[in-house]
Amino acid sequence: MRRMQSGLSMTGFLMTLVLVIFFLYCGMKIVPMYIEFYSVKSALKGIASSSEQATASKDQIRVFFDRRLNMSYAEYVRAQKNALRFERNNNGRLMVVEYERREPLFLNLDIVGKFRAEQLLPGAGAGD
Repeated sequence: MRRMQSGLSMTGFLMTLVLVIFFLYCGMKIVPMYIEFYSVKSALKGIASSSEQATASKDQIRVFFDRRLNMSYAEYVRAQKNALRFERNNNGRLMVVEYERREPLFLNLDIVGKFRAEQLLPGAGAGD
């Protein structure tokens, strides 16, 4: 009886290797974008949980937000001067951070991420 060999050919192995490398490369571009987004969400939650920062003026909150992003090395969002804005809500002020980030992939292809994070600041909101 003859036994048939099974497994990947060299071509199949190389194609699999190229796909794995491509997805790892894409992951290396995407993961830092999401780490920065979670840093933004964490900064917003930290501001809302602090009693003195929750009742601060908009300019003071921007300074607190910038400091928290500085601690978490979120340089891209810090460079976006108008990323943080405030909206009036029935329950207080709503802090909204909305930005778009582009990372070059190769040639003329980019990976684009659109991010939006919201956090409610309870209370009347002094300094509006």
